[in-house]
Amino acid sequence: MQQHMRESGLARELASIVGEAHCVREPAALQPWLNEPRGIYQGQAGLLVAPGSAEETARVLARCNRRGVGVVPVGGRTGLCGGTHSRPGELLLSLHRQRRVRRIGAGSLTAEAGCALATLQEEAGRVDCVFPLSLGSEGSCQLGGALSTNAGGIHVLRYGMARDLALGLEVALPDGRLLSDLKPLLKDNTGYDVKQLFIGSEGTLGVITAATVKLHPRPKSRVTALLGIASPDQAVSLYRRAEAELGGELNAFELISRRAAELCEERLEEVSVPAALDAPWLLCVELAGAIEDAALTSRLAKFLEQALRSGELLDAVCAASEAQREAIWRLRHGVPEAVRRAGASLHHDLAAPPERIPEFLQAARKLCRRFVPGTEPAPFGHIGDGNLHYSVVCPAGFDPRRFARQGEALSAALRELAWGMEGSFSAEHGVGLLLKDELERLGDPVKLGLMRAVKRALDPQGIMNPGKVVAA
Repeated sequence: MQQHMRESGLARELASIVGEAHCVREPAALQPWLNEPRGIYQGQAGLLVAPGSAEETARVLARCNRRGVGVVPVGGRTGLCGGTHSRPGELLLSLHRQRRVRRIGAGSLTAEAGCALATLQEEAGRVDCVFPLSLGSEGSCQLGGALSTNAGGIHVLRYGMARDLALGLEVALPDGRLLSDLKPLLKDNTGYDVKQLFIGSEGTLGVITAATVKLHPRPKSRVTALLGIASPDQAVSLYRRAEAELGGELNAFELISRRAAELCEERLEEVSVPAALDAPWLLCVELAGAIEDAALTSRLAKFLEQALRSGELLDAVCAASEAQREAIWRLRHGVPEAVRRAGASLHHDLAAPPERIPEFLQAARKLCRRFVPGTEPAPFGHIGDGNLHYSVVCPAGFDPRRFARQGEALSAALRELAWGMEGSFSAEHGVGLLLKDELERLGDPVKLGLMRAVKRALDPQGIMNPGKVVAA
């Protein structure tokens, strides 16, 4: 009863800031905000607040800070690590009302955190530029969430992570102050690069309300191909040669296991692998550049001919139209959905140095067969930056309860395997709640100590996304 009265009092205070219509308490209206994509967590917050500006956001945080109420920022709700899970007594903070593009300049764009990535890509296109952060969830993933989790995507090897695209940030701090540093500068060497503290912090230090991000010139031409290779060793060899010979025109270099491709064909409509590519592994390769289509196509064709002659490549199919290009990308982007439709499965966002990926895949397959006999893993991912999404589907006839039980041990072993190879158990999805214990188990104690010190300095009351990433 006492907690309910406290929550009611806070709701009235916050409604005076954001307006009654933007304080949501009805269970039916709250329910979509409490769901998590994989169904692992079910949020329990009884209140969602949606401020309409950065100033309102800062005032909301100040009120919560004074009362010691936990605040869980929510964006497009596409995260996969429980980063938006809420407990009783906490409130959800959404910036979906803050989606204005404030400025587009020469080589940069300033937008509010509630903007979807797809919207920013469209806006960049209006000035003949690209905003290159491209994810499967870009239609709903919001700028603030992408920055707070340091999202990656398919173009990391050319343009970098979200961190590399951010020039400046506006951030609401837990005590109600508003950090405003939105300069569109590539060079600003005036002390600590404070914005980088908030990028990748998953809302545990403050709430990103706006950002200035880099735009890049729109490529004049693009060519996409699907390659068939015999082994991951060939994938790494081809990538290194492509990096040297194709340089800045290399736009994507994606590895797809045969099992992942088969799941796409089995579970998704209008997704297929060309019959000519009867190979154990596939590579989705894309070039984009300032030269004409014919010249870029010729460059890729020459590269592929050399690879065929050297035995690094079994076969290749180049997209001859936009429809064929889209079909190749439907295959690559369709893997996560195909795995979900296949039934009970384990998902891992791992990384290893590219040269060690073949070693990792070999060792990981042995672990899978040890813990879940009969399973055939379905890895896919970004070979150029070493990020593998390692999926394991429950085999037909295998007891689902046994799969869940043994899957926990398998997941821990796979993460430890990647970590031991100078890799990561979270390459681009973040830590959230799901991997917090793994970070405590495997993380460097000195680094963890520094993270806790930063958390205590910026959020001494511990209200920002409580229980996520690292304990204060």
